[in-house]
Amino acid sequence: MLGDEDDVFDSVTWESPAPQAYDAGGPSAPLGPGFRQSTADGESEHGPHDPKWEGYLITTVKDPVKELAETKDAYVSYLVTAKTNLPIYSTPNPSSRRRFTDFVFLRDHLAKDFPACVVPPLPDKHRMEYVTGDRFSPEFMERRRLELHRFLERLGRHPTLQRSTLLRAFFESTEWHVHMHQHVAHPPNPEHSGVIDSISDSLLNAFSRVRKPDERFLTMREGVDKFEEGLVLSERLWGRVRNRTNDGGPEPGEDLTGDYHDLAVAVQGLGFLESGITDPLNHFSNTLLEFSALLRHLTQTTTDPFLIHLHSMLQYSHANRAVLRLRDQKQMDFEELSDYLSNLTSERDRLSAVINGRAGSTGLGLGSYLKDRVDALRGADDYGSRVEKRTKLDKKIKELTDAVSVAHDTSDAFSEETLKEQNVFQRAKEAEMKEMLGSLADGQIEFYKAAMEEWERIIPIIQRIRVDV
Repeated sequence: MLGDEDDVFDSVTWESPAPQAYDAGGPSAPLGPGFRQSTADGESEHGPHDPKWEGYLITTVKDPVKELAETKDAYVSYLVTAKTNLPIYSTPNPSSRRRFTDFVFLRDHLAKDFPACVVPPLPDKHRMEYVTGDRFSPEFMERRRLELHRFLERLGRHPTLQRSTLLRAFFESTEWHVHMHQHVAHPPNPEHSGVIDSISDSLLNAFSRVRKPDERFLTMREGVDKFEEGLVLSERLWGRVRNRTNDGGPEPGEDLTGDYHDLAVAVQGLGFLESGITDPLNHFSNTLLEFSALLRHLTQTTTDPFLIHLHSMLQYSHANRAVLRLRDQKQMDFEELSDYLSNLTSERDRLSAVINGRAGSTGLGLGSYLKDRVDALRGADDYGSRVEKRTKLDKKIKELTDAVSVAHDTSDAFSEETLKEQNVFQRAKEAEMKEMLGSLADGQIEFYKAAMEEWERIIPIIQRIRVDV
């Protein structure tokens, strides 16, 4: 597979026609998911929910360095660089050094600022079970670097997130801590009114369900379920393969690599007993040791990265599921607020009927009748209190009417954004799956080629053994 700096997805092919290259006076933009460019002439060819990029952002995380070594405040910093033609950036090659907590801040605030976007997850802080040693060991730092590289790569593939001012500051700002404080002190304006949030929080619960589900989003959720089911099954099976092949330790264990090592020792012992074929048996023993080492190398360079990428894809899919869940929440806000408004309107109409003395006004239902009796016992059934209550209801109904209108617009807008977001995620997922499976295939091919060379080298030596019949 390509290296980190060269992996611009030039080799990714798609069934849809390739668009015209984005021209910003610099090198032509790479093609592929996250790097397709929209032009004025070509926009009519896109569907309303197809992603539209304004340029490309190719990111890299490299050179982990332990800072403040030999102190209790030691940490690891990473060099983050980018190549871009996006107009929001002041230079085509921004770079800076950032630590893991800076990545956490970036991720958390992007999720707050862009709730309708699938913001990729960061690597679990403590989930490195395939890496031995402390957090400053070369193995741990390299695995974390790869995960952070993948995180920024996903941001660069997103047509909205790649243009965020926070991400630009992450790459360019020389006073990042000042920028973080400013962003916390002056966050982007909230999209929704406080009336919706305060009322919906009191109405909705974990058991609420959308009453009128949209078939498009039901189909999406089914697709997410199947995709995650496949990832979980693959992770479980490959984890089992890994454990049976190599336990990850430097010494041979109860696994296939250990078995080949033990067999090599046994064959070497045979060589001391069979003096006539000692040299061929020693060569055969060395080949077994080499094959055992190749199995261990396969685990470390191919299987473990594949398992980590599989888990990362699962977490990425969870982030996508969270956006679909939030879209349902917006629809439930609208449905619950509409019901609440309908109930208040019915109560206001009942009070108006009682105040106006219309016949049968107290017979609007058993609940209304019981409410009137309770009010009578409390001495709250006089004309003045009812008029005052109706006035309060009129005011609340007016607020709710505006809130319902906003909730309806918010739900529709969020649904449209979610449809666009699913196309973005689908393209990014396809690119990652191709990269992940390609790396696995490359590693397996490299392993079997090296193994064939080892075994082919020993065949002539074995054939030279003379057997007297």
